[in-house]
Amino acid sequence: MSPNDEHASTPRPEAPDYSDLGLTACLINTTLKRAPEPSHTARLLANVEAILAHAGVAVTSLRATDYDIAFGVQPDMRETGVADEWPDKVWPHVRDADILIIGTPLWLGEESSVCRVIIERLYAHSGQRNEKGQYRFYGKVGGAVITGNEDGVKHASMTVLYAMQHVGYTIPPQADCGWIGEAGPGPSYGDDGAGYDNDFTRRNTTFMTWNLIHLAAMLKQAGGVPAYGNQVPAWDAGERFGHPPIPGKG
Repeated sequence: MSPNDEHASTPRPEAPDYSDLGLTACLINTTLKRAPEPSHTARLLANVEAILAHAGVAVTSLRATDYDIAFGVQPDMRETGVADEWPDKVWPHVRDADILIIGTPLWLGEESSVCRVIIERLYAHSGQRNEKGQYRFYGKVGGAVITGNEDGVKHASMTVLYAMQHVGYTIPPQADCGWIGEAGPGPSYGDDGAGYDNDFTRRNTTFMTWNLIHLAAMLKQAGGVPAYGNQVPAWDAGERFGHPPIPGKG
């Protein structure tokens, strides 16, 4: 029997259906392009959205440039006298989502400036707490989708995923995917079909999305991240959750 015959005889696993958990996902595309201009990042995010829907996850997809989102690190930048649609039109979707996926193009090897604004606005809410006294984003999971035509997928994923976990998101294994072409000017994802048949991108997109779904389901079923050891009010009240005392102070 050849290796190919062995793989052909392996039964195909049955996809789980998580629709009974009421899982929700928010996908934010931080392309610099404004609608209706086509977005390469949107093309790859569409594959993620299809997998989420296949698993019974309700999806909201947003393009950040469709909204007047002020830069800054306050939950409502209107309090500083500037226009800001984040509080009313974007934040509610982020707040209520079990899964947040940030998609960004690459520019000079870095995530977009719009992506940085979204990260800043997430940080603005990082001091808020949930009903357990944990920080706001505990119990939610995050992932990153990157597109470009030179290099920087891993670097941008590292930056985005670090920021998300820092504010409280839980990051599953292999929580990023992306596509880049050859070095130098060339087609971006989807230009004349570029990247659509790339097995590495297809595999990582699929693995990332299912890992996000599985982890979100696990957290939902478990009631979130256990509270002991990370409750802000208890720490502020003097509980140290087993942390060793300061040397020389008992």
